[in-house]
Amino acid sequence: MSENLPTILIVDDELRSLEALERNLVDDFDVKTATNTADAEIILEQQWVQIILCDQRMPEETGVEFLKRIREQWPDVIRIIISGHTDADDIITGLNEAGIYQYITKPWKPEELLLTLKNAVRLFDLQRQNELLAIELKMMPKIAEATVSTRRQQLKQHYNDEDGIIRAKDSPMNGLCDSLRQIAAYDLSVLITGESGTGKELAARSLHYNSLRWNKPFVVENCGALPDELLESELFGHVKGAFTGAVEDHMGLFERADGGTIFLDEIGDVTQAFQVKLLRVLQEGEIRPVGSNRTRKVDVRIISATNRDLDEEVRLEQFRKDLFFRLAGIIVHMPPLRERAGDIPVLADYLLDQAVKELGKNAPGFTPETLECLKRYQWPGNVREMQNEIQRMLVMAPENTLLDSQLLSPRVVMAAPEEDVDQLAMLSGFEGTLKQRIESLEARILHETLIRHRWNKSKAAKELGLSRVGLRGKLERYGLEKIEHLDTGAKEVKKA
Repeated sequence: MSENLPTILIVDDELRSLEALERNLVDDFDVKTATNTADAEIILEQQWVQIILCDQRMPEETGVEFLKRIREQWPDVIRIIISGHTDADDIITGLNEAGIYQYITKPWKPEELLLTLKNAVRLFDLQRQNELLAIELKMMPKIAEATVSTRRQQLKQHYNDEDGIIRAKDSPMNGLCDSLRQIAAYDLSVLITGESGTGKELAARSLHYNSLRWNKPFVVENCGALPDELLESELFGHVKGAFTGAVEDHMGLFERADGGTIFLDEIGDVTQAFQVKLLRVLQEGEIRPVGSNRTRKVDVRIISATNRDLDEEVRLEQFRKDLFFRLAGIIVHMPPLRERAGDIPVLADYLLDQAVKELGKNAPGFTPETLECLKRYQWPGNVREMQNEIQRMLVMAPENTLLDSQLLSPRVVMAAPEEDVDQLAMLSGFEGTLKQRIESLEARILHETLIRHRWNKSKAAKELGLSRVGLRGKLERYGLEKIEHLDTGAKEVKKA
C-alpha cells in the first residue's frame, strides 16, 4: 500500500458491488470498505479519509441520511452517493442536506468513475489549501508586524554598534560619526554634502536609526533622476485619473514616511519650479496629491544630500535661499575617500566580502601590492568606484586566490603616491616640454609594467623590449627605485 495514495471509504451492503468497486479502484486509491454504516464510522474515527463512496439503499439507513450525519462530524470529507435508483427526491435531499459532491448511477463505467473520484481528490486538496491560506491570512498582520519590528530592531542595533560607516579604528571619520550620533537625537533637518559615492545615504540611515523615529519608516528618493511631474507624483502621490496612466490612487513617499524620515538625495538638482512646491510642503507640513483638492498632514524628518555647492547655488540665485535654510538646519560634510586613505584597507576588505556574497565567488583577500595600489589611487568616484573595481577584480580572478595587482585597472596601477610626484611629475597633467612629457609617459609605462609583473625585472624588460641593464638604468633615471623598495618590502611582509 502506497502512503501517497488518497484514502477512499466504500460503504455498500452488497458484497459483490463492494468487491467490484474495490477491484477497480485499488491501483489508484488506498481502499477501505464497510458493509454497514456503523463499521464505516469506526473506520472514519481511525483513518484519515478523503472520499466516502456510499450506496444509497441500505437496510439500517439510506446513504443520504448517513452522509448527512458524516457532514456534521467530518465536514472536509468529499461525499459521493452511488445508486441503482434515480429518485429525484433522493438527489435533491442529498445535494441540499448531505452536501453530496456527486450522485453516480449504477451500472457505472470504470473510467468515468475513476475520473470522478480523481476530481474529488483534487477538490479535497484545494479545500485543505484554502483552509491553510485562511489561517495564514488571519495570522499575517501579527506575523508581518513582528517581522517588521524585529528587522527594525536589528537595523537600530547595527547602526548603534557600527553606524554603518566602514572605517579604520583611527579613522578621521570618527569625529564625524560621533557628530552624527549627537545630531540624530534632535528632530532637525540635516543637509549632507560631499562628492558622489562618499556614503551620504549611509550617514542618513545612521541619523534615522539613532533617532527617536527609528521604529518608523525610512524612505529614499533620488531627486535628480526624475522630471518634475514624476517627482511630484512620487513624493506627494496622485489620485486616479490625475494624468494619463494614473489608473489608481498612489500614495507618495511623504505619506509613506509619516512619523519617520525621508531622505532626499541629489536635492541640488531639482528645478526652481519644483523648489517652490517642496518649500510649501516643508513650511506647512502637509501634502496635496496630484489631481486632488484635499491636503493631508504629514510628520516627517527631512534629511537631504547634494554633491553641489549649495551656498554658491544660492549666491547665483539658482537655488532658493528660503528652501536652503529649511533643509540646512545642520550641515554635515562627508570627506572624499582620498582624504582618508587609512580607511581603504578596511573598506576594501568589507567591499570584497560583499562582492563574494553577491557574486558567489570566493577570494580570501588582497595581496600587499594590491592594497598599496588601492591606497595610492585618488578614487575620484569614491567608495562607489572602489566597489566597482573590486567586483571587476573578483570576476576576473581565479577561484580562491588573493586578488593580485595584475587584476587592477591601469588607472589604479599607474597612480603615484604623493611623495613620488617629483619622480613622476607629469602623471596627471602632462605639462612641460616635449622631452619632459615623453619622459613622463615613459616613467608611467615603466611603473605600470613593473607592478603588473610584481617587480620581476626580467619579465618587464622582455615585455618592453629592453635589457635588464637598460631597464635598471631607466629606473635610476626616473627615481623609481624607492617605489620598488616600497612594493618589494610589502612582498616580504606577505612572505613572512
